[in-house]
Amino acid sequence: MKATLLILAAGMGSRYGSLKQIDQFGPSGETIIDYSIYDAIEAGFDKLVFVIRKNIEEEFKEVFVDKFQDRIEIDYAFQELDIVPKGINVPKERVKPWGTGHALMVAREKINTPFAVINADDFYGKESFKVMADLLRELDPNSIDTQCMVGFRLGNTLSENGYVSRGICQVHENSMLEAVVEHTKVGYGADKTSIFSTENAPEPIQLASDAVASMNLFGFTPRIFEHVERYFRQFIAERYTELKSEFYLPSIVNNLIEENLSQIKVLDTPEKWFGVTYPEDKKIAQHKLSELVGQGIYPNNLWATVPQ
Repeated sequence: MKATLLILAAGMGSRYGSLKQIDQFGPSGETIIDYSIYDAIEAGFDKLVFVIRKNIEEEFKEVFVDKFQDRIEIDYAFQELDIVPKGINVPKERVKPWGTGHALMVAREKINTPFAVINADDFYGKESFKVMADLLRELDPNSIDTQCMVGFRLGNTLSENGYVSRGICQVHENSMLEAVVEHTKVGYGADKTSIFSTENAPEPIQLASDAVASMNLFGFTPRIFEHVERYFRQFIAERYTELKSEFYLPSIVNNLIEENLSQIKVLDTPEKWFGVTYPEDKKIAQHKLSELVGQGIYPNNLWATVPQ
């Protein structure tokens, strides 16, 4: 199988306070990305494309190039505010990056096989990469008819230390995605068990713990790039003056569905997601990884041996 893993690692980490993409979490100094790449190699992916920012390039490559260059093909794409289609002028006052959909768009020239997309600071679990790889093997790279995503249960994706952004999925009984609704401020209520979305609504919206959440683990064919720039131009036309607005990856998926260009198959995974949004999340992530090593799911030194 020829398949690429696109890793979105250009986020500024404003809530975390540092470059969490290269922070150490595993018992031998592994990053969160290390575990995703380890699982991806084991599942059969044969190329990595990192989306990063130019100002972290040197530091980022110091951490990863020597580690992976003999194990899997590596390439890079850069996400910068001024990397936009011709005819679009960037507002001088804008500081915030354009978002995950823009990160996908800048990687177009680096990908020519079916591919999966992940966030650099999210732990998805071994089974998630396996079910994604199995589906990518079935996709026709020259077709856009079917794409896919791995869905997680919302209650398994929250931080105990603050609000997070989540794409809540509406899924048809045939496991096909109907829509993704982006909620940018999701967290626990006062009882620490109920879950609410508290932004852009007159009153908090309660969300079900077992609601299907998108964690940006999508699977696409290269044909997706034929439409991403068009959707970005639509976003610019509608929200150009909103200096903090973002072009989200789920909005691309919604557009594909609304235009009847693709059906999006939702893949189930038994894995529990965890990630690092806030500094306080680090100890929790370290503890969970230590447990997985203790269970024999991962070796103590992740790269002492390479999955075949």
